[in-house]
Amino acid sequence: MWTNRRAAGAALKILHHLHQCCKPTALRRGTDGLCRFMSSSGPPWRLLFFGTDNFAVESLKLLTSSRSSGEDIVESLEVVTLSGNVPVKTFAEQNHLPVHRWPPDIMDGQFDVGVVVSFGCLLHERLINKFPYGILNVHPSLLPRWRGPAPIFHTVLHGDTVTGVTIIQIRPHRFDVGPILNQELHQVPDNCTADELGAVLATKGGHLLIDTLRTLSERLPLKREQGETGAIFAPKINTSMSWVVWEEQTCDQIDRLYRAIACRIPLRTTWMGKTVKLLDFVGKCHISLSDETRKPVPGSVTYQKESNTLAVCCKDGWVGFKAVLLKKRLSALDFYNGYLHQTVKKTPHETAGGLFVSRQGGTVAHQRREKLVL
Repeated sequence: MWTNRRAAGAALKILHHLHQCCKPTALRRGTDGLCRFMSSSGPPWRLLFFGTDNFAVESLKLLTSSRSSGEDIVESLEVVTLSGNVPVKTFAEQNHLPVHRWPPDIMDGQFDVGVVVSFGCLLHERLINKFPYGILNVHPSLLPRWRGPAPIFHTVLHGDTVTGVTIIQIRPHRFDVGPILNQELHQVPDNCTADELGAVLATKGGHLLIDTLRTLSERLPLKREQGETGAIFAPKINTSMSWVVWEEQTCDQIDRLYRAIACRIPLRTTWMGKTVKLLDFVGKCHISLSDETRKPVPGSVTYQKESNTLAVCCKDGWVGFKAVLLKKRLSALDFYNGYLHQTVKKTPHETAGGLFVSRQGGTVAHQRREKLVL
């Protein structure tokens, strides 16, 4: 027994020496809990995944499936997420993946590669350096276009016809500026919403991540820096973006705004000083007014009985909504009966004129409308 203990002690000293002298990736922990000496040239990888939302869950799902499918890409998989019941944490717990709090307390060489998908926290250089192969990021745009936290929303908002997914290596101090390892284009479908596009890019990004991990050792020497040409920032969406400026925005711009943000924040305008949320957008409307000689003022609103739609005049035409939210949700007919017909006279064509006023004041068009209201 003494001899066995002595041999075991000698073996531990050797392993400790190897850990100190060799790259961390040379020592891998196998399923039996013992360290094993392996080549550090490629997969399977020990991964630490950083993520929060449903977009990130798609990549985590594919990594989890890869680990159990025998593809020999993922050796172990653990998760870092934020506090609260975020989708990534729920998925990790349901699939018995170890979960670390943010910021994680990990050792040098404990993992080979980090993966960040829709995490939202800047990773410090000290943490990045703990991963011998760096930390990869799945970003839903063709970087350097649309760096920042909301690339999908801005892709739809600005009418991009082509987007894609990019795998980069994380750099400290700034988001989305690291070198590109892999990139795939995607045609933006006509009339898609940000949610619809995001779902497609989440799946595409997960598959591109698996492909990148499979060939990571070959890709790293070929990585290319982004450069600043074509770099555009994609800031978070917020309530201020939801206010429609009827005199400045075209039908197409309002359509893109609705498809980009209405799944999170409804479009807004004001009616008689009260905020109105515009719901169930139906697109461009073709309106025939009784007085064709009088050009309608942007913000003019009419009720279209045939289609049960509120049509609002903007910079170059009319756009329609099926419902609004004032004190409660109202159909177009409810709004007409309860509010619109009280301020204007009914025309023979069953339409009524009124005004939605942009939140922004002070423009000539705004002042004209104020005079008409008074």
